[in-house]
Amino acid sequence: MAFLPELVLLAGGLVLFFVATGEGLAARARLVALLTALATLLACIVCLSQEAVLFSGAYRVDGFSQLLKLVLSGGFTAVLLLSGRLPDIRERIQPEYYLFITLSVTGLLMLVSCVDFIALVIALELSSFPLYLMVPMRREREGQRSQMESAVKYIMFGVAANGIMLFGLSYLFGLTGTTSLPLMAAQLQPMVHSPLAVLGLALAFSGLYYKLAIFPFHFWTPDVYQGASNETAGLIATLPKIGAVAVLVRFVSLASTDHATLAAMLGALAIASMFYGNLIALGQTDFKRLLGYSGIAHAGYAVVGFVTLSDPGFAAALYYITGYMLMVLACFVVICRVSKDGTNVAIADLAGLHRRSPLLAATLIVGVFGLAGIPPFVGFFGKLSLLTAAVDTGHLALVIITMVNAAIAVYYYLRVVREAVFGDPVEAATPITLDLATRILCVTLIVAIVALGVAPGLLIDPLAESLNGLNLPLAGIPPIAENVSL
Repeated sequence: MAFLPELVLLAGGLVLFFVATGEGLAARARLVALLTALATLLACIVCLSQEAVLFSGAYRVDGFSQLLKLVLSGGFTAVLLLSGRLPDIRERIQPEYYLFITLSVTGLLMLVSCVDFIALVIALELSSFPLYLMVPMRREREGQRSQMESAVKYIMFGVAANGIMLFGLSYLFGLTGTTSLPLMAAQLQPMVHSPLAVLGLALAFSGLYYKLAIFPFHFWTPDVYQGASNETAGLIATLPKIGAVAVLVRFVSLASTDHATLAAMLGALAIASMFYGNLIALGQTDFKRLLGYSGIAHAGYAVVGFVTLSDPGFAAALYYITGYMLMVLACFVVICRVSKDGTNVAIADLAGLHRRSPLLAATLIVGVFGLAGIPPFVGFFGKLSLLTAAVDTGHLALVIITMVNAAIAVYYYLRVVREAVFGDPVEAATPITLDLATRILCVTLIVAIVALGVAPGLLIDPLAESLNGLNLPLAGIPPIAENVSL
């Protein structure tokens, strides 16, 4: 039962593998993927209270991992609902596309339960490699081959970041003699302020910075968003960030709460990410590139929670990134339905959206206002919880800088709303017909964004409670590579 969500996904992936060997089975593959997502969501709800230690102590199922698996499975279902008929993916390879999505989400679900960094690296690669293959699957158009350039950048940056992360993990292993994160947390405390420990932690964070698009590991982000199909960009922009923040919580909690050097390093990265993302987003005209640069800034906001080196800050970061997933999914639903045959959507293409589809316009407004941090949406209370945690730990300057960046971001988000509500389309406005799945998804996202904003305790309180004893030693089970003689 503790491993049921992963088993459901693996079974769905196996079925999709056999479906992908046939011809003309795209509709069947989508149905199998959607049923797998719904079954996984149900399994996560059923297993929410499960706790277990599996695979010789390398895998821990607890309240922390189960909550995040529920969030990831919900996001997986939403991504499949917004995918629709995949107009920009050739029908012949659509079954493989659904297979890769399922495998990537399987890696993410495993990632949040891994407490041994050998297992963690394997899960991280399982979640990453299918995405590398999905980016160049976009249909080639005349004068458009940016998907190939995007795929190359995505792979090269990913390989480099993973190599740096493994180098840092080797330092941590050399210092502690174990690959188990709970044991490492205990053994690293006496020497956590040493230069080698700081360097090991800093390098180990690199692979996660890449997933989050933190400066200076951000260069792939706008190009991949623009070059990938709309559906693929929606996946890359949301679910991997949940997994990255979850693992970053496990790594940052290895340090002591008074580790000034680590806090200063994280604060510098947060500031650089916020300013870089927000300032460059001001000049963007392509909606996906704007979301790419704003995603860099939002990653900086999430890192503010880690600067506190405290459980309230970690819970605020997890709450914020979950809200970010919902808000960005709302934007990508609009992109996928406004787009003509899967082409990219410029901000000008949103003109007159309130007349073409009032539900899409409402979804866009709620998503964009949430990203801008306007109450009562989840983005406002996410930023408020991050800033509260930072103030409580004495990071007043960082709070002021974050508020300045939030004000900058309001400008380019309001540009999008102005175009959708007050803009006049160049051509005659043709109504956009929405299928039942899209309507359900739009209403669900609007309700979730408002509900988590009005009642943030629904999520942030369980997250804060799940962080208690996150890196406590695993009783009675020897972790892999424990006490290895060097």
